[in-house]
Amino acid sequence: MEFLTDTTFIYITLAAVFGIFMAWGIGANDVANAMATSVGSKAITIKQAIIIAAIFEFLGAYLAGGQVTKTIRKGIVDLNAFDGNPDLLIWGMLASLLAAGTWLLIASMKGWPVSTTHSIVGAVIGFAAVGVSADAVSWGKVGTIVMSWVVSPVLAGGIAFAVFKSIQNLVINTNNPLENAKKYGPFYLFMVGFIIALVTIKKGLKHIGLDVNGGMEFVYAIILGLLVALLGVYLIKKVKFDEKAEKRFHFANVEKIFAVLMVFTAAAMAFAHGSNDVANAVGPMAAVISVAQSGELASKSELPSWVLLVGAIGIVIGLATLGYKVMATVGKNITELTPTRGFSAEIGAASTVVLASYTGLPISTTQTLVGAILGVGLARGIAAIDLRVVGNIFMSWVITLPAGAILSILFFYMLKGIFG
Repeated sequence: MEFLTDTTFIYITLAAVFGIFMAWGIGANDVANAMATSVGSKAITIKQAIIIAAIFEFLGAYLAGGQVTKTIRKGIVDLNAFDGNPDLLIWGMLASLLAAGTWLLIASMKGWPVSTTHSIVGAVIGFAAVGVSADAVSWGKVGTIVMSWVVSPVLAGGIAFAVFKSIQNLVINTNNPLENAKKYGPFYLFMVGFIIALVTIKKGLKHIGLDVNGGMEFVYAIILGLLVALLGVYLIKKVKFDEKAEKRFHFANVEKIFAVLMVFTAAAMAFAHGSNDVANAVGPMAAVISVAQSGELASKSELPSWVLLVGAIGIVIGLATLGYKVMATVGKNITELTPTRGFSAEIGAASTVVLASYTGLPISTTQTLVGAILGVGLARGIAAIDLRVVGNIFMSWVITLPAGAILSILFFYMLKGIFG
């Protein structure tokens, strides 16, 4: 099929514009989640959160967010259904980016933490099922994604609950909480370094052509975990303790130590998120570019490096402009967070992302983190949770898939009308 150069140019330009819009939505909604616990527990300010996220989301997205995501690109739709008409795939992927971006804009304005993964998945299912045919959707894969809705928050909540209980037993409910915080803090930091190193090596580095296998990923993760723990020991020694605050609130200095630990979890969460979720914007974008340039449907295509750059920049702008609304919902409104609680929640969420990447489950960072915060809230008793806020969040999750699908169908037919 011969492609006119001007239509190719228009498709690629639209892919870049819609891709930035979707990446902006990810920044406004999803990145805010990754930072919400650190901000909500007052471990860092919103300004510091934006700086940490900008650096680590960008590094995660640009260094480890490469090769088109298989699930978004060819896991949900069956490419054989587009044989003979690659234009349909172009219009569909453009419609999906626009639909998911629009839904994320609406959700971010309302302060709802929705899932960017489910927004784009819903959008791709919508255009493929209605615009092409029901057979164009790999329904088995969709079933797995729906399963992850239940599994990821429960798993993250369980881990966060266990971590917070261990902090209560080892540090808070002891005769000398401050000494114990100094003693056990580095062990918790080792856990953070180990988990995040593992998720990055397992999920991220494949993208840039470094495939670490044969158990070596555990060796590297242990080394990185030890380095993080050593840096933590150094920083904990630098903490200035406040005797007056300690008299007012018995655990003021313990929380100061965990505030130091939370800077690590925030950076780690941002890097893992950037490497994982930038694909939601970049996957469809790369699909459009490869089909527009070659006129053929390839299941794998090289990813131009500027595409990742567009995704990374979009994410950072989204966080800086509208991220504060979702941060308030997740960080302050579900349950009151202190650094010890926020730290437990972030470990729970990060660990779940690791386990999911091992099993290849496409999970949502949003649901994972909200599940982890609920786990910490439950460790303090059900009264510590604002169930009304939780109800609103669950409703916004349920609406996300159909919302993405309906918007995507509308945009698909609009694009088909314009270009077809």
